[in-house]
Amino acid sequence: MMTEEKRRHKKKNAKDLEKTAKKPEAAPKWIITLERGAGKKHILKLTPLMLRYGLLSIVILALLLIVSCGLSGYLLFSRQSSQQTIEALQKANAIQQQQLVELAQKATQLQGQLDKLNGEENELKALSNLGVDTKKDPDAAAAAAAQSGGGQGGPWIAPDYQNISAVFDNIEKRIKLHEKNLALIRQALLKQRQSGTLITQKVVTTPSGWPAHGTISSPYGFRWHGTDFHPGVDIAADYGTPIRATADGVVTAAGWNSGGYGNMVDIRHASGLLTRYGHASSVVVHIGQHVKRGQIIAYVGSTGYSTGPHVHYEVRLNGRPIDPMPYL
Repeated sequence: MMTEEKRRHKKKNAKDLEKTAKKPEAAPKWIITLERGAGKKHILKLTPLMLRYGLLSIVILALLLIVSCGLSGYLLFSRQSSQQTIEALQKANAIQQQQLVELAQKATQLQGQLDKLNGEENELKALSNLGVDTKKDPDAAAAAAAQSGGGQGGPWIAPDYQNISAVFDNIEKRIKLHEKNLALIRQALLKQRQSGTLITQKVVTTPSGWPAHGTISSPYGFRWHGTDFHPGVDIAADYGTPIRATADGVVTAAGWNSGGYGNMVDIRHASGLLTRYGHASSVVVHIGQHVKRGQIIAYVGSTGYSTGPHVHYEVRLNGRPIDPMPYL
């Protein structure tokens, strides 16, 4: 028979076993011992959870570093690529500008050669004593008149492919004109002083004649060795000289122009033609008014971009300036 003391001892052991079974097992730990000198130690205990968080932080920082480096590299590459593109475009633009200047200089040389040809043609007519009615080269006459000086003015347009093409087209027309004139002289020589007369009929709505009495001080085309393109002709005249319409039409502009023309008159004619008269001292017509060829529309002045009294005369076809000399 079990004694009372044995029962109490057995009961105590059962309780101890129950407590031992309920007590959670302690999580394993990593122990790091740091020597600090002089026999001192520092013990650092790391649990698996702490290690996981630490490794995760390191991975996140590494990813952030990689992304930052990649983004910085991309931005640097993009900036360098953009700079290279800009430099390439600037270089191409400089080459194009140089080519335009060379073309303008070539056009100036060709115009000079045509002026010389015109002089030789006139000399041939005089020496042959022929009564040949040939067409005059308007640009050569303008170049000769420009030597006399007088007022000149703007606006000035930088050389571009369009106005250079227009100048070469004009040179081609001048060459054809001289070919016709030489053919007439040849016919006259063969027919022994019989002239071939060229008569051109122009309707009243086509510009014809000079807008004012004077001398041409600046012709149409390139000036100053091809650095400037002049879209009209400047006719130097005394201050207050009447400016007359060169054809019937409707006034579309009358008054001050801030683009360099000063007091200006525009007249719209048939077939897309428009005549422009700039630098006037005063304007005596108004927008919408119908005018006749020869009617006074303004008076010579020196307003706008001008160095002296003159009228800047333009002929425009469908909005673009063309050589006005054939219409004078």
